[in-house]
Amino acid sequence: MTIQGYPDPGEGLRLHLNENTGGCSPRVLEAIRRVRTTDVSTYPSYPALVAACARHFNVDPDWVLLTNGLDEGILMAAVGHIARTRTFDAETIIPQPAFDPYPNSTAAVGATAIRIPPRPGYVFQTDEVIAAITPRTRMIFLNTPNNPTGQLISIADLRRIATAAPQAVVLIDEAYIEFGGETFLPELPHFPNVLVGRTFSKAYGLAGMRVGIVIGQAPALDPVRAVTLPFNINAVAMAATQAALEDHEFLPRYAAHVVESRQRLYAACRALGLEFWESAANYVMVRVGDAVGLFVQALAARGVHVRDRSKDPATPGCIRITAGITTHTDAAIEALESVVAGRQVR
Repeated sequence: MTIQGYPDPGEGLRLHLNENTGGCSPRVLEAIRRVRTTDVSTYPSYPALVAACARHFNVDPDWVLLTNGLDEGILMAAVGHIARTRTFDAETIIPQPAFDPYPNSTAAVGATAIRIPPRPGYVFQTDEVIAAITPRTRMIFLNTPNNPTGQLISIADLRRIATAAPQAVVLIDEAYIEFGGETFLPELPHFPNVLVGRTFSKAYGLAGMRVGIVIGQAPALDPVRAVTLPFNINAVAMAATQAALEDHEFLPRYAAHVVESRQRLYAACRALGLEFWESAANYVMVRVGDAVGLFVQALAARGVHVRDRSKDPATPGCIRITAGITTHTDAAIEALESVVAGRQVR
């Protein structure tokens, strides 16, 4: 049987999907408990939450589109800007390694994905992306920090790419920007061809609620809005998101754990002789060798679930470990040390 989504790994630490390992704000649970019967039995109304998001991100409310997770926003951007316009020879540009929904959305609308191979050390491929732009380019997917490497794209490089492709929509995926780096949002007034994607799944701990947001000026956002279903966010998720935005202490506290956890993972990898990449996100990519599957199984046997990234040709021999609450990271490091010391994997 084919399972929708990802299989449940079972008991243990979930360090494989970049989730918030500490859970959501207590205010979120309180808000969910206050949901009324009529909130559930009637269709949701979005203006209040749109306004709250606009204040939070300091943008015009007309520039905000709520989506069912950022995944929906990515897909609807491709539908609105490629499928809806019936551009049959359309291309998208996807620097590697990349988040799966970028090529998936490209395929869904019948476009051709132009994949930009990674540079040594996963330094971002600015010049290569610009060189790949043609009159057929309709979308460029940029992820900062990158999933899975955690590498940032500088604001200057984002500006260069957006300027070089005025005929295309540049989607800047900032799903992990709360953990490090500079947002492109202040630049948006100067770039009508740019969309910025954000999510409440990661830093805010609302992955189970599926709430994302796409932000941009009308030329880029209106085609996406035109194909997005009208009642795509449920009332319980809306209440949870509003409460998450109101808890101003939760995110900085969790982000501090992430920063410390990354440092502990770096130190452990250095001590164990494992190659890794310093990250601006809530995860660290580590190269463990050819027998990645055995390595992942050995960690799972010790109650620690990590992501096998070795099936992607751009990240051979690699795993990705979520960096969250420091006690969880310490447990992951203990398991990592045990596996390496036991030489179960070569």
